[in-house]
Amino acid sequence: MDAIDIKIIDVLKENSRSTTSEISKRVNLSIPAVAERIRKMEDAGTIEEYTIKLNRDKMNLKLLAFVFVNIDGTENTEEFRKTVVLYDSVLECHHVAGEYDYLLKIIVEDTKSLEQFISHTLKKIKGVAKSNTIIVLSSQKESLNA
Repeated sequence: MDAIDIKIIDVLKENSRSTTSEISKRVNLSIPAVAERIRKMEDAGTIEEYTIKLNRDKMNLKLLAFVFVNIDGTENTEEFRKTVVLYDSVLECHHVAGEYDYLLKIIVEDTKSLEQFISHTLKKIKGVAKSNTIIVLSSQKESLNA
């Protein structure tokens, strides 16, 4: 990757629906050259997917929370990993170092929905021993990608 590839990625991060024509104007490269560079980055796996950012308030998903989770015994790890990612309310799942085993980013409608998820979904997954929930009051920065 060179500086032009990085500029192309920056444009796509701003708006993944940008046309090759729009990108070519911003990076001072021909349309076919931009299209070829994008194709190469897709083929190499540098660009994995194109996505959208939803307005959570307008979708009535107003509560964002981070939930730390401890798994009881390594024999339960794989089942936890396979199960937790199936839930739409789980935006992210990270295996972390430190006091807890996993960090989940959760989006739900309200505190009642969060309680339902934690008590009747998360804690029912085999091996979940302990959790600690942090509710987000506001977000100053939230990026989809690095």
